[in-house]
Amino acid sequence: MPTFNDPNADARESAEALRGLAHASQRVEDPEVLYPVIGELMATTRNLSQVLDQLGRAYQRHTARATTDAGDRETGSRFTFEAAAALQEASARLRQADTVLDRASNRAARIAWQPEDAPHRWVSVVFLQGEEAEPVMEIIDRQGTDPAIEYLAGWDHGEDTIADAMENGYVYDAAPQTPADRLATRDDYALTYSPDLGYVGLARRIDAPDPEPSAQPGEHPVHDGAGRHRGPRRADGASWFLPDAIAEVAEERGLYR
Repeated sequence: MPTFNDPNADARESAEALRGLAHASQRVEDPEVLYPVIGELMATTRNLSQVLDQLGRAYQRHTARATTDAGDRETGSRFTFEAAAALQEASARLRQADTVLDRASNRAARIAWQPEDAPHRWVSVVFLQGEEAEPVMEIIDRQGTDPAIEYLAGWDHGEDTIADAMENGYVYDAAPQTPADRLATRDDYALTYSPDLGYVGLARRIDAPDPEPSAQPGEHPVHDGAGRHRGPRRADGASWFLPDAIAEVAEERGLYR
């Protein structure tokens, strides 16, 4: 507790409190506390500036009693004035810091913190390579990634897709992507594709399941044509989910012959 009359004891307590703050602020989990902490630091800075001014005046007031260890009064007196000047300079710099802190406080007061997003994972919806990926690559080139995401979302069977991904280990902490991939996102979907390596994949973001993910972000699933990662086939060999625009591209390239 502060004594309000023993500067030495109160200085020790202030130093201990700041050591505690330095430790507590190493990792701030709740951003809501940042603004009030800045406010308290502004008060601390102003008080510290006042303390330094008062210490400087105390050195000047007691200069007649100052000597060196060798008993040199002239040098001792000079040292008191030099110490007082340094303290006053430090006080002035703290006043400058207070101005900067005030700017930080002004900006911080305008921030509205949103609740932290719930933890989430990513599950593989579909992965196509080789000739199967070519129509999707073509639509990316012609129309962009959004139509490709809409097309590949046809393989998403909701909870069945999640269950299938869990069973096969296609669950990720982040959207699966390697350095060779390009990434595009829309809503809860992430499209990864590589024109050079000839594959394309779609993943969906979900609320974090209890089991830990068994796949690494850079690993792509390899599906064998069975299961829910493949859409049902029409009689002509085209997917039931294949939009007309992509079907036309596939026919032009002779993929169903």
